[in-house]
Amino acid sequence: MTPRLLDPVVREARRGVDRARRRVVAFGELWRRSLQLRVVVSTLALSSAVVFVLGMVLQVQITGQLLETKIEAALRQGEASAAAIQPDLAGLNPGPDSVKTRFTTALNKINSSGVDLDPTSLGAGAFEPVLYDPVGGTGSDGQPVAVGRWRDVPADLTKMLDRGSAGYQITTVERETGPTTLLVVGRAVNTSTRAMHLYLLFPLTSEQATAAVVQNTLLIGGVVLLLLLAVIANLVTRQVVRPVRQAAEIAERFADGDLDERMPVVGEDDVARLAESYNEMAASIQRQIHQLEAFGTLQRRFTSDVSHELRTPLTTVRMAADVLHASREQFPPGLSRSTELLVDELDRFESLLGDLLEISRLDAGVEELAAELVDIRVLARRAHDAVRAIANSNGTTIVMDLPDHEVTAELDSRRVERILRNLLANAIDHGEGMPVELTLRSDGEAVAVTVRDRGVGLRAGEADLVFNRFWRADPSRNRRTGGTGLGLSISLEDARLHGGWLQAWGERGHGAVFRLTLPCRHGQEVHSSPLPLEPPDLPPVVQPEPGPEAPEHTGEVELTQEEITWQPAEPVTAEREEVR
Repeated sequence: MTPRLLDPVVREARRGVDRARRRVVAFGELWRRSLQLRVVVSTLALSSAVVFVLGMVLQVQITGQLLETKIEAALRQGEASAAAIQPDLAGLNPGPDSVKTRFTTALNKINSSGVDLDPTSLGAGAFEPVLYDPVGGTGSDGQPVAVGRWRDVPADLTKMLDRGSAGYQITTVERETGPTTLLVVGRAVNTSTRAMHLYLLFPLTSEQATAAVVQNTLLIGGVVLLLLLAVIANLVTRQVVRPVRQAAEIAERFADGDLDERMPVVGEDDVARLAESYNEMAASIQRQIHQLEAFGTLQRRFTSDVSHELRTPLTTVRMAADVLHASREQFPPGLSRSTELLVDELDRFESLLGDLLEISRLDAGVEELAAELVDIRVLARRAHDAVRAIANSNGTTIVMDLPDHEVTAELDSRRVERILRNLLANAIDHGEGMPVELTLRSDGEAVAVTVRDRGVGLRAGEADLVFNRFWRADPSRNRRTGGTGLGLSISLEDARLHGGWLQAWGERGHGAVFRLTLPCRHGQEVHSSPLPLEPPDLPPVVQPEPGPEAPEHTGEVELTQEEITWQPAEPVTAEREEVR
């Protein structure tokens, strides 16, 4: 066949494989999510094994009992038949033709209904007798001296009778109606000259039919039993799973904010006790949430009111400080320096008030995004220009790695620029004068910006704490930029408001990396970031082999209670900038 003719076959095969894969995946998901399905399937699997073993045992026992009864009756029939024809074969002439004649007469006697046989042998059923002369040679027709279907007698049974012992054997022969299974019973009949062989061929057709009926009955009964067990397991499991599902639905609605949701309490069983416990827990959580909401509302109102009320005296103080600062050249050196410090602290105080107002609005949930299509490279350059003075005073170089083409996204330019500005200022403050790298990349679904410094870095566990309000990694370390301690917290909230991520990574001696990931389209969910969080150029970690007395080093640094809780930002003090 040509490849052109094989293409439809290949496509159809691939579609079949895809459909099978989807069904397997769907069943796997249903298996993981449905407790009822797992219980029913497990019950059916175990029940099938039990029913199979039980059916096999019953079939073997019933078939064996039938065959054993048949063999016992056939052996008694063989003894009775041999005793019946013994007198007729006692004076047997040696000629083959005469032997065949006597054989025919003896077999007619066995088959005749008037022969008085053992009543216990009547259960053997119909049979076909065979008389055979093992040493008589051949007759005038060239055949062995035998009467009956001597060809159906197994050779092993003939050898057994030649050794003088009676026996039986089960064999399958070909008849006109097809393969037939026979129980062949053989006994030696003594004559005046030699022993003759008597064989009785019992067809096992009725026993096979009985075994088939038993097998079909067990099979049908097993299938019906499994179906009944499946229905019973489904009903029992449903009684247990239904309250659990109701509890899960009520818990989901409770988690979505419907705090008045409660489970119905029916009866006094375990499910009822579970419902009572859940309702008590929900009531307790509802009370605590209301208390926290009231406290949070009061705290936000207090923060907002204080921030607003401080603006009026701050404006007055700012005006007076500006007047003094303008006239600082007329003051003595110490007083002139104090005037400069006053203006610097007022700048920081105004920035702190602005951040507090922003935090209060974010906590209140009243902030909205003014999303527009913006080239993020422009925002990165604006943030770089805003912190250039701080970088120059600190001796830090900012390396910008921006794509040559536009990187557009739907976002609030003011908030994203503030995030980048805060990240750059934080990197300059902790970069120890080393270069700071800003990298921008996009994959069409999301845009990512990483800001990396090569300063002191972060200890284990601090990457989750850097976004806490007023938290500092090292409270004893002097700040160079005099930040408010709220920049990273506000940046994290701005990133969440966009539906994006703001993540941190750090390692002692290798600096820190902050990664901002935002969706390219407003409202789209972010699944991955175009840039890695951990720098790819880190040197490989070589674990030295510890000596016999080398202490074990886990690499984890235990944080003190003061480091875990928030620390107020350190103001600019005279100890850092001495008044000259």
